[in-house]
Amino acid sequence: MSAEKEAAEAATVVAAAEAGAGEDGSSQPPKAEAAGEPQPPDAAEGSAAASPPPLRCLVLTGFGGYDKVKLQSRPAAPAAPGPGQLTLRVRACGLNFADLMARQGLYDRLPPLPVTPGMEGAGVVTAVGEGVSDRKEGDRVMVLIRSGMWQEEVTVPSAHTFLMPEAMTFEEAAALLVNYITAYMVLFDFGNLRPGHSVLVHMAAGGVGIAALQLCRTVENVTVFGTASASKHEVLKENGVTHPIDYHTSDYVNEIKKISPKGVDIVMDPLGGSDTAKAYNLLKPMGKVITYGMANMLTGPKRNLVAMARTWWNQFSVTALQLLQANRAVCGFHLGYLEGEVELVSSVVARLLALYNQGRIKPHIDSVWPFEKVADAMKQMQEKRNIGKVLLVPGPEKQN
Repeated sequence: MSAEKEAAEAATVVAAAEAGAGEDGSSQPPKAEAAGEPQPPDAAEGSAAASPPPLRCLVLTGFGGYDKVKLQSRPAAPAAPGPGQLTLRVRACGLNFADLMARQGLYDRLPPLPVTPGMEGAGVVTAVGEGVSDRKEGDRVMVLIRSGMWQEEVTVPSAHTFLMPEAMTFEEAAALLVNYITAYMVLFDFGNLRPGHSVLVHMAAGGVGIAALQLCRTVENVTVFGTASASKHEVLKENGVTHPIDYHTSDYVNEIKKISPKGVDIVMDPLGGSDTAKAYNLLKPMGKVITYGMANMLTGPKRNLVAMARTWWNQFSVTALQLLQANRAVCGFHLGYLEGEVELVSSVVARLLALYNQGRIKPHIDSVWPFEKVADAMKQMQEKRNIGKVLLVPGPEKQN
């Protein structure tokens, strides 16, 4: 759907919300019944037509496999955002690797269960709370919060929302924040990416990976090594990877050393465990490894204690004296712990939106799944079949 058509529909969304559809805004879902189960008639309402339809939300009910995320519904209520908040009708939500870890109980930023997951999304503002002067009903916004976006309507702090450019679709907006903020801050704030640098991007076909490739192309003469399955290499080349490496069949350290014997300037490390040590040893003098994930801990749909123990045991450690002597740096990045740094994150988003408006970055959407197929969406990412961003939408299924 084009951004123009989405904007035209915004007024309809607001009108529907004013007619009675709303939400209490917490990521903690109220007591809800599984979607699809018959709902008892409410005699006090007179007729079903007099009541707004129930609101649907995805709820993490326990830790484990894909079946722990359930589609539920709850009664609609008039939107009542508090001071500094706004309510929006959600149009698209992002699925992130942290959501997979949260389902297995491996994400420490998750509120107590049951909880509605989802750190990012986009939609239309339907109500504005007291003290909010820079947002109004009908605005199209994207949202970055701790959790709670996987539902049809949500109330969030206004400071955690960002106005969408006119040309941006809801799907692009839902794919932008987590992946591109992460890639930008890793490459530029920590990595100090400059012309002539070389970068190793692990999981280069994922959401953060594709974002990193596009951002590397905004700097002249950057050499990019990208690891991914061989079937994804053509797409990686199209997005700026100089040297794609199939980590299934090749030792990426040896492959890089064949081309660049001194190593690389920046390693983006979402893997953890023994791969962090390999990253450190690949660095040139003045090089930096930035670790921002522990993907090696996830080997299947359920928690794998052996993989967890192996990753922990092989975790990289280095002393300050060793760093001094090697002229290298090791950095750690976790977007979730920047939740209170509103000005810092907002400044990064402003730079990303400028790049988007200039046509220099554009979120790559792998697939879009309705709430009913959240398990399939999670499988798509967990089994590493995706190229780019996996999205969830409250509406009907789209052809992928």
